Amino acid sequence: MGTLSTILWVPLIGAIVICLLPKQQLKAIQGVALLCAGISLLLSWGLLGSFDASSAAIQFAEKHAWVPELGMTYSLGVDGLSLPVVLLTTLITLVCLIASLGMTERMKAYFAWFMLLEFAVLGVFMAQDWFLFYMFWEITLVPMFFLIGVWGGERRGPASLSFFLYTLGGSVFMLLGIIAAYVNSPGHTFDFAAMLAASGGWSREFQILVFGGFLLGVAVKIPAFPLHGWLPLAHVEAPVPVSMFLSAVLLKMGAYGLMRAGVLLPIGIEWFAPILFVIAMINITYGSLMSWRQTDLKAMVAFSSVSHMGFVLLGVAALTVTGFTGAVMQMVTHGIITAGLFMFVGVIYERAHTRDVTEFGGLSRNMPMYSVFMSLALLASMGLPGLAGFISEFHALVGAFERFGIWVAVASVGVLVTAAYSLRTIGRMFAGTSNPKWEHLTDMNMRELAPAVVLGAFTVAIGIFPGPLLNLMKATLVHSAAAFK
Repeated sequence: MGTLSTILWVPLIGAIVICLLPKQQLKAIQGVALLCAGISLLLSWGLLGSFDASSAAIQFAEKHAWVPELGMTYSLGVDGLSLPVVLLTTLITLVCLIASLGMTERMKAYFAWFMLLEFAVLGVFMAQDWFLFYMFWEITLVPMFFLIGVWGGERRGPASLSFFLYTLGGSVFMLLGIIAAYVNSPGHTFDFAAMLAASGGWSREFQILVFGGFLLGVAVKIPAFPLHGWLPLAHVEAPVPVSMFLSAVLLKMGAYGLMRAGVLLPIGIEWFAPILFVIAMINITYGSLMSWRQTDLKAMVAFSSVSHMGFVLLGVAALTVTGFTGAVMQMVTHGIITAGLFMFVGVIYERAHTRDVTEFGGLSRNMPMYSVFMSLALLASMGLPGLAGFISEFHALVGAFERFGIWVAVASVGVLVTAAYSLRTIGRMFAGTSNPKWEHLTDMNMRELAPAVVLGAFTVAIGIFPGPLLNLMKATLVHSAAAFK
């Protein structure tokens, strides 16, 4: 078994082991989940030592016949596009599991579903076969449906059903696109490389039609306006660790799929680029304005994801190296920042049993560590220079300006509104007069502080030293953008 297969299958083995353990053995269940997630984390980050960042080729490749009669293969590999999100997935999974240690209800099933979710998402990012990609894509629906539907809030039923139906409906169109590409590939294969080689002979109309199918499938996951309706409800009702994973990792599946489909169908994505640009502008402005309106902290962070994923769409629509760099950087930095924001919302909710930002004030006096880390995440979310969010948004804006010119200025509305509600939240929660109602609140404990330090460190490190991450993806993105010169 290769390294990628080990990284991929260890979470599933963990899920199976957890299912075999008695539900009373909570410590053992938690230990198995943390151990398996930790193994995948160490192995994935260990790939950096032997990854050739100067090459755009697929690396650590594994390929075995699966259903040869239909051209299906078990084919795995990573490049400068997929490795960053694989690293993000293993990191955020472990952080989410640590954040889940305080939960007590039906924990055997909870941890088993979470490990299955990690397995499926890693499969999406590692797959080098379109049918394998689609299979993992669909598997993610099941654990997320139960994680929201069983452990969510009062409206968990509609939230989980909305997520399931939106995503399933969109993926049907993506499946049709995959089948159309398969039928028109010599030898009828789902292999990424073989299908890419065949795509040069596809007509303009065919590429536009097939990319439209892919776009409908991935747009739901991103989420792109107007297919974003499931996201705010799912975020608000999901348990905090699930919200962390949903926003930090699951949304990136849509952006990743969009970029892979664009490389396969360059004429198709070029035709859709102006539409993607308009959707990006709507996402950025609409998401930020909706965040400004919220008093519920969790709803505010949920709508901010709509806005920030707009920068991913903006970078992709640019069809340039700079734009693609901004898109992938935003996928990683948004994942780190938003995971922290949702975790900090959970920290205050556990203590105060409210998420209403207007209820707080002066928390910096009795919760200094919480105030520092929450403020850091909010400042990063607004794109403050020196923190992770700035470098990604800057690349996306510059890349889009190269293609669309002054129209990019529309995004400045979203940037300004994001800064406004972020600073307003910091002021309302941590400055001013203390509310005597919250004098009993205690600062973060070690279980909460450990992931906060990790996420905070990445937020600062990427903001000050973005070079290693930029170099990791450069060769692949230069190769991907070459088709659009």
